[in-house]
Amino acid sequence: MALNPRRSDLVDIPKYTKGKRAPYARNPENAAGRIDRRVARSLGLCVAAVVLCSGCAHLGPRTVVEDRSSYSSAIAESWKQQTLLNIVKLRYMDLPVFVDVSSIVAGYSLQAGVNVGGTYSSKGAIQGNFGVVGGQAVYTDRPTITYVPMTGDKFLHGLMTPIEPKNIFFMLQSGYAADFVLGLTVESLNGVRNRSTAAGTLREADPDFVRVLQLLRDVQAAGDMGMRVESDKAKGQTVVLFFRRDDVTPEIAEKAVEIRRLLKLPADLDKFTIVYSPSRGAPGELTVNSRSIMQIMGAFASYVDVPEPDLASHSAVPAVDNASADSRAEPARIHSGKDRPSTDFVAVHYRGYWFWIDDGDWRTKRALTAVMFFFTLGETGGNENLPLVTIPAQ
Repeated sequence: MALNPRRSDLVDIPKYTKGKRAPYARNPENAAGRIDRRVARSLGLCVAAVVLCSGCAHLGPRTVVEDRSSYSSAIAESWKQQTLLNIVKLRYMDLPVFVDVSSIVAGYSLQAGVNVGGTYSSKGAIQGNFGVVGGQAVYTDRPTITYVPMTGDKFLHGLMTPIEPKNIFFMLQSGYAADFVLGLTVESLNGVRNRSTAAGTLREADPDFVRVLQLLRDVQAAGDMGMRVESDKAKGQTVVLFFRRDDVTPEIAEKAVEIRRLLKLPADLDKFTIVYSPSRGAPGELTVNSRSIMQIMGAFASYVDVPEPDLASHSAVPAVDNASADSRAEPARIHSGKDRPSTDFVAVHYRGYWFWIDDGDWRTKRALTAVMFFFTLGETGGNENLPLVTIPAQ
């Protein structure tokens, strides 16, 4: 049987009545025009957004705020770890090695692009009309960090040369506690000896030295001790330590008298020229036998808690040979263990053990920070002609 295309039961053809319009009827040409205009507007907005984002976004200024803080924190943390590691190495008679961060070059790039495409078909085409919008962005962060091994004559000379006594006392003038600074940087004051680790053995401080440090702190806190720089044509600039006599309470005045007595200084003098010497000086001099950076680190290393197996195998130097009974009142303490604690101020891994400083131990934290600061007081700058180690961090 032949099919009749005009039969309504085979092909559903809408029927129209005169003067009326079917509610679902559309004008195909107008609809296509509206679709094209919407697509064009959408594509235009996408293109404009990508152009604005790529053209107006300044990447550099935003990185200064974030990177400056991040890099300074990272350098400070690595400096703490390097200092603590070298202090621990000294207990194991290992060679301390210092590497300085010479430069940091941070390079950033941001590339953005957009692709716009589409097809506008003729009337009645099967595929119809369509549009395509594509975008891409490439961000690159490629810092280059340059390390300088600190070696050479100048560096070793700075490690081994005692710190200038005037620099030590200028730290007292700037507000550092006298007992803390002198206890860490001085071998003796006018021949009165401090705690020492010379020749691989520990020698406790003279009782008079401990008492002098306590008195100096009290006098310093009262503001009755000061320093000034005096110039002389023959001797050049000299640093003078003086004790005030005016407007001084009797208690502080008595402590100043006791300081002079314990250090065997003339009682009738109020000012003393600071000079470097391991023995007693002239009546108007206060001799200071200051330590070198290596000596300061060695003194700090005597407070490392070395694991018992390493002591038993003689891998590390014992901490105490002839210490007194009250030597456990330590101003610093570096702990050790197999596991790293969760509340450490700084920690390093060495020979299968963790060595760390507790975050709540402010005395040891202060001592480590001071060691790092003393490192800058010595002339420990390396040779600029040394080979550089540059590592691109990708």
